[in-house]
Amino acid sequence: MTAGLVPPSSAVDAVARGRLRRASRRRLVVAVLAGLVVAAFCVTLMIGRTVYPPGDVFRVVLGQDVPGATFTVGRLRLPRAVLAVVAGLGFGLAGVTFQTMLRNPLASPDVIGISAGASAAAVIAIVFLGLSGTAVSVTSIVAALGVALLVYTLASTGGVAGTRLILIGIGVAAMSRSVVSYVLSKAGTWDFAEALRWLTGSLNGTTWEATLPAVVALLVFGPVLLAQTRDLAALQLGDDTASALGTRVERTRLVAIVAAVGLIAFVTAACGPIAFVSFLAGPIAARVVGPNGSLLVPAALVGALLVLVADLVGQFALDTRFPVGVVTGVLGAPYLVYLIVRTNRAGGSL
Repeated sequence: MTAGLVPPSSAVDAVARGRLRRASRRRLVVAVLAGLVVAAFCVTLMIGRTVYPPGDVFRVVLGQDVPGATFTVGRLRLPRAVLAVVAGLGFGLAGVTFQTMLRNPLASPDVIGISAGASAAAVIAIVFLGLSGTAVSVTSIVAALGVALLVYTLASTGGVAGTRLILIGIGVAAMSRSVVSYVLSKAGTWDFAEALRWLTGSLNGTTWEATLPAVVALLVFGPVLLAQTRDLAALQLGDDTASALGTRVERTRLVAIVAAVGLIAFVTAACGPIAFVSFLAGPIAARVVGPNGSLLVPAALVGALLVLVADLVGQFALDTRFPVGVVTGVLGAPYLVYLIVRTNRAGGSL
């Protein structure tokens, strides 16, 4: 190699310094996000109709008996706060997995029909089959997995294309929402209220029995998705480039889809389809972390923070108490419209 082809040491040093700055910024942002999640979690445990000091809350979490706080914090607020964190982590992690894998910000479970399919099955179970509780959760899990399999199968002719999968998913989501509208039109007053509460996405009335399956799902599927970090990053370069870099494209895509759908299914079964968390978490994380590096962990933390803050806003910031899904829906719908308009003006496709 001639001397003219060797990069000058100053250029190499500049690249190294740039990488170091980006890595430092990333660690700082992740640490700040984690701190904000912990702070929001603590606030959720402290405030309500009765405000408890941090010391009482801490003793309850440690298992000590504190008059009044043991029931209110330990039995009512703690399961709700834990499910908020788990739901946010799950939605954020699964959503950014789809967006990274398919190289499209619209590729989230909200948009491509997985959440809508689970919702349709749950509403049918409530209204037509008279099911409740665990039976509805199991039905929604099976439906989410089935819808994901259907969308993947229809989009897999000649290899899975991101745009084709998104368009098929949008069609499946539209059909699922039509089913929901029809079922609700046939529902009685009590069933209608129960189905609507489930559809909205709510943490109200959360119990440990409903929370634990979602926690287990996060502990099982979360590490699987994190283990795919490098291969998912390669998929962003395109299937051919990823294959040239040694990534087993179809295997990576199948493992990521199964793990992400499994996570979404269990979390949705626990609290309903909290709107747009999986859609918003990835883009927000990309803004605060920067374009380089994996977004899986930052997006999961952003999702947890979104759910915790939205739940606090829905409970205490407005004249009327709203389920968390109403607040996240208000945040996410305008961004979806903006994203579609921006893509259209740029002359791009989905």
